[in-house]
Amino acid sequence: MKEIAKKPLWLRKKIFYSEENLGLYRLIKEKGIHTVCEEARCPNRSECYHDKTATFLILGRICTRSCQFCSVESMSENLRDTLAPPDPQEAIRVAEMVDILGLDYVVLTSVTRDDLSDGGARHFARSVRAVKGLERSVLVEVLTPDFKADKDSIKLVMSSEPDVYNHNIETVERLSPVIRRQGGYRLSLSVLETVKTMRPDMMTKSGILVGLGESREEMIRLFQDLKSVGCDILTIGQYLQPTRRNIAVREYVSEETFAEYESEARDIGIAVVQSLPYARSSYRARESYISRQKALDNNKDKLNLKE
Repeated sequence: MKEIAKKPLWLRKKIFYSEENLGLYRLIKEKGIHTVCEEARCPNRSECYHDKTATFLILGRICTRSCQFCSVESMSENLRDTLAPPDPQEAIRVAEMVDILGLDYVVLTSVTRDDLSDGGARHFARSVRAVKGLERSVLVEVLTPDFKADKDSIKLVMSSEPDVYNHNIETVERLSPVIRRQGGYRLSLSVLETVKTMRPDMMTKSGILVGLGESREEMIRLFQDLKSVGCDILTIGQYLQPTRRNIAVREYVSEETFAEYESEARDIGIAVVQSLPYARSSYRARESYISRQKALDNNKDKLNLKE
């Protein structure tokens, strides 16, 4: 077991309880819905629950991979056949929750399901359509696994018309084989590239956790690689060891370094960068979307003026 290093005082985020966040927690349990907020022990969950929002976790709560940074429950390869198939009612329950909460922006993510022939892509598409089928307009961001970069699976998700396609690259290339033994840095880049090839107008997004031993030069290369595949939005957050079985924190990155990373990624050409110790891929997702959309609208206005 690995000891969990103590966080510096400036990084200790207060967990608080309110009628709003406790009420949402109870409602999620009552409806039989999973959230990545709970399963991944997100440090922002009390804040997000207080604001009556959550990132919905579909395809069950057990993952077929065991990434070293993640606390989501995983299953060994020889037991994958015992996993339950996707629940056809899950999409309906998620849509009902979105309606109850009155959300106008939703993030749908999932565990990785390598046991399914399409990686769960059909279920993703079904869930997006259920939310989009509500009587009011809702923007949907999907945060998908890599689907082993299978283009048919990615196309299935795209067919449901999400507004943002998010796939996390997680760490720099050198550390990827250690942190994500069943995934891959180049594999993740190819997912984002495939999305942009299929739909150049689709907003794409990715995320990384720092403090795992990456160097400044490796971070710059990561920014360049994401820019090369057209990534629109990037989140950079501090890795926090969730349990003793997870990989240890190598460094608590300073707030100044986070600000420098944001500036460097923007200079390279990534339009929207959220670089904060507690930033996560779905944290303040609506605000990131709005920032990118405003930039795109301004560019269109400039082009129209020139014409």
